[in-house]
Amino acid sequence: MSGQKEGRAMRPFVVIRSLFFAVILMALSAASFAQIGISVSFGPPALPVYEQPECPGDGYIWTPGYWAWDGDDYYWVPGTWVEAPEVGFLWTPGYWGWGDNAFFFHEGYWGPHVGYYGGISYGFGYGGHGYEGGRWENNHFYYNTSVNRINNTSIRNTYNTRVESNSGNRVSYNGGNGGINERPSAQEQTYDRERHTGPVAAQNQHMQQARSNPELRASKNQGKPPIAATSRPGDFKGSAVPAREAGAPYKAPERPASANEARPANNSAARANANIHANEVQAHKYVAPATGNPKTDQKYQQQQDKLAARQNQEHQKLQQQQEREHQQATARNTSEPQRQQMEQRHAQQTQQLEQKHVSQQQNIQTHQQPHQSAPPAQGHPPGGKP
Repeated sequence: MSGQKEGRAMRPFVVIRSLFFAVILMALSAASFAQIGISVSFGPPALPVYEQPECPGDGYIWTPGYWAWDGDDYYWVPGTWVEAPEVGFLWTPGYWGWGDNAFFFHEGYWGPHVGYYGGISYGFGYGGHGYEGGRWENNHFYYNTSVNRINNTSIRNTYNTRVESNSGNRVSYNGGNGGINERPSAQEQTYDRERHTGPVAAQNQHMQQARSNPELRASKNQGKPPIAATSRPGDFKGSAVPAREAGAPYKAPERPASANEARPANNSAARANANIHANEVQAHKYVAPATGNPKTDQKYQQQQDKLAARQNQEHQKLQQQQEREHQQATARNTSEPQRQQMEQRHAQQTQQLEQKHVSQQQNIQTHQQPHQSAPPAQGHPPGGKP
């Protein structure tokens, strides 16, 4: 136990609120429960400057890009056009907010109105409060062409209303040192309590694809991601739009790595602590260690593939269970404290499953490592008897 305390003390820069510690969870405020998961002691980089790709079709709504955290670095999730999950639904972007001496990420959601998103000026109709990029009328979405790039030949349901732009402010977080100083209005608080759903599957896959791309890490692109936006979720090639420039000069966080800094043993262990819900877990894919024997290598890889397939099935089963519980909570208009308890339970389930999977993979990896034969005893020829 003393080793754990020492490890936590030696990682002053990145604070991960582990859901295995129930005492810590119960101490968090209701606002913190809404964004259970990773917290970071330094804010994300400024929002990069980029052009919006053309809307791919009627019914798509713009979801702005944002910086996410992978347990070691911020990475850019490109803005993209997403089909609304229901007629009448709009997207409330997620945002980073300061609280409890760390930055927490508040996940975005779909709902009948745009709620509070930290006062962050994401652009393209998201000026910090509300959304001026379009509106629903008679079951059709009408696009404001003053802030959206629309092909008027294929999309006729448009209008043009001038929107005051605050493009000079590229700050990407609320509160803390240098953050946006905005608080939710009474109306935004009401909207946040309405029936809403989280990101759709295409958005989650889009985020995971961004997470797996090393070029989108802030330490690599210096705040100017090579893929800043896409026409459709996951289309990182054909419709990708690069950032024109960083929103502000990139400043690496003051957290120099050293031999004494406590770190997870491997990336799998880090992911086990970082995942919040089953739909945020990346599909497992393992590579067996090379032994130099083709038949053995093939056998070991088959074992790794079999393990990954079984674990991915368990992820899918847990994800389906959690999604059913979310739908039931929405249908029953569950109270906020009950929702918080449900989110806490889901996070615990996901982390426990990931910890189990990490242990399984480490065991098989250890078993498959090439073993060196012990040298023969001195004074006796190899294979001889004493």
